[in-house]
Amino acid sequence: MNKLHYTLMALLLALAFATPAAMAQVYSLDSLRAMALRQNKQMAESQAAIDKAHYEHRAARTNYLPKVQAVGTYMRTGDEISLLSDDQKASLSSMGTRLGNGLNAQMGQIVAQNPDLAPLIQQLSPVMGQMGQSLNAVGQGLVDALHTDTRNMSLGAILLTQPIYMGGKIRAYDAITRYAEDVAGEHHRATGQQVILEVDRAYWQLVSLLAKRQLAESYSQMLARLDDDLQKMMAQGLVTRADVMSVGVKHGEAELTLAKVDDALTLSRMLLCQLCGLPLDTPVAPRRNDTDEADSTALLTAGAPADTAMAWAQRPELRQLERATRIYREKVRIARSAFLPQVALMGGYLTTNPSLTNGFARRFRGTWAVGVTVKVPVWQWGEGRYKVRAAEAEAQMKAYQREDALEKVQLQVNQSSLRVAEAQRQYRLALSNRRRADENLRVARASFAAETLSTSDLLAAHTAWLQAQSDCIDARIDIRLSRTEWQKALGILGE
Repeated sequence: MNKLHYTLMALLLALAFATPAAMAQVYSLDSLRAMALRQNKQMAESQAAIDKAHYEHRAARTNYLPKVQAVGTYMRTGDEISLLSDDQKASLSSMGTRLGNGLNAQMGQIVAQNPDLAPLIQQLSPVMGQMGQSLNAVGQGLVDALHTDTRNMSLGAILLTQPIYMGGKIRAYDAITRYAEDVAGEHHRATGQQVILEVDRAYWQLVSLLAKRQLAESYSQMLARLDDDLQKMMAQGLVTRADVMSVGVKHGEAELTLAKVDDALTLSRMLLCQLCGLPLDTPVAPRRNDTDEADSTALLTAGAPADTAMAWAQRPELRQLERATRIYREKVRIARSAFLPQVALMGGYLTTNPSLTNGFARRFRGTWAVGVTVKVPVWQWGEGRYKVRAAEAEAQMKAYQREDALEKVQLQVNQSSLRVAEAQRQYRLALSNRRRADENLRVARASFAAETLSTSDLLAAHTAWLQAQSDCIDARIDIRLSRTEWQKALGILGE
């Protein structure tokens, strides 16, 4: 049982102190780029902007088509609509009485002039009274028939509107939303290139730190062996304690540098994981081929021409500005369209209760209608001209911004090309200095072994060797990063 316990403890300790490289998950640069493009929040936001612009374009295209609307209204009013005035209502209700009074007055005059007709007129008087009442009833019937009862009104309508000519506004909106969709796409491409650049920087920083960690370990082991040799030589009286102490100080500095590199490696891995959407504690490791110096040496012969024409054609920022310039040209057309004639075809079906087509009957009745509406601005004190000129000035501003961007891109392309060339020169010098530092360290060790070189000179040779190795790592990584920035300056990064 004790033997099994000790075996398990040994396994746990082995796992606890296993090297990061043994547990690391190896990723190539292309796979990390792909993960970042899929999972980066900025990429997701720019994709949402593309979807938004796409649907806005589709919405703008519907303006070419007829629009149909349904309208329903209910209204309660305090008074009803009256087709007759109060005097007209009173006149119609009493027209028989007034007619009878007039006839009686006429008959009185006739009897005064012809007394012999008095019996006959007396016989007609009841008949005339009945006629007056009948006429009063007819008049009241007319008043009642013209009663509308419109205090409770309901209205329903289906309206169709087909634009015929809107001064070019519909076509301009169609073009603007199409260009806006292109702008969103180019912004997405620019965001992708920036994400790739950030991933490359984090990746090559990780490669650089791993190489420097390996270098720091080698340097620390070298000093440890030297310290051991000096301890033996001091025992034989060949060197002083001060020489041993100086090597011990250098060894302590090397251990401190190694600890700092380990901390930087942890932060570098976390940054790379954050960019790629991985858990921050993922032990990311670069592909071995990317840490191979021979592969970087091949970059010494790779050219980086300053192809300004390609950059002008491929840079997403310039393509965005070009589309933006077109958008503002279309805005000039929109500003002009507001002061041009506008023609539309209109049609529909209207129904009301009370009915407007059947004597205000309490039922829904309707009718259809078709017509053309024309809107023609006549006089606005020059408002249209001023707005058009303001839109033209804004479009000119965008054109100037694009011209300025073209000049800046040309400068960036030339700078990035020169930076690649400079990085290649620095790497050649670093390789040459490293060869000299290797030879210098070899000679210093041989001279120290022959007791013809002091300890301080040997430590200086070690320091020069360490600096040459570190410069070589920095120069190799700088070539990688400078070429990535050159590709971004041309607008071809990731393509």
